[in-house]
Amino acid sequence: MKLLVAIPAYNEDQVIGGVIDDIKKEGYKHILVVDDASSDDTAIISAKRGAQVLKHRQNKGAGGATRTALRYAFNNDFDFVVLMDADGQHDPKDIAGLTKYKDFDVVLGYRKLRKMPFTKKIANITGNIITWIFFGLYVKDSQSGFKMLNKKAMSKIKITFERYEFCSEIIGEIKRNHLRYKQVPIKTIYTEYSEGKRYQNIFNGFKMVYRIIQNKLKK
Repeated sequence: MKLLVAIPAYNEDQVIGGVIDDIKKEGYKHILVVDDASSDDTAIISAKRGAQVLKHRQNKGAGGATRTALRYAFNNDFDFVVLMDADGQHDPKDIAGLTKYKDFDVVLGYRKLRKMPFTKKIANITGNIITWIFFGLYVKDSQSGFKMLNKKAMSKIKITFERYEFCSEIIGEIKRNHLRYKQVPIKTIYTEYSEGKRYQNIFNGFKMVYRIIQNKLKK
């Protein structure tokens, strides 16, 4: 099984080196960092730690960086790609839990609600409902950045959103393309660093809904 671990990253030079080291410790040698036009040393540190680095000249958002990662994995003939966040929230030990389900097109890692801080729990439930309303499929953690896709899914899933609503879009693409999916529980590591970068706050939730509606009206 030829597997790529891909990490979309933006200004993560404080933690990206440790993330790569932890992935390597679990025996995964194919690691890609998509540096989304960072202004810090994310790309330099990633390369020094042994990752393949693709750097965007202009910021394309998490959706754009994920799109680049999927294209790279497909074009370089990887059988599977595991997507992980760059801020250290995900435990590389959980990659093995995803790879157990190679018969599925997409394996979705989900965070356990009972172990989430209250604000994240509300954001998670809200995101799931929004995803179900606009994309027609309810999953346990629509906004999780930890997932595995096989080659079929890489070719079928089309990401058009640039920002974090792309996570909901992927769920919609699973439904649209009739892809087989599995949901697997994962550990989430809440650190002072990751908690300081609150992507899923209420304001961002409103912006996500606005951009989804705007996108739907254009179609």
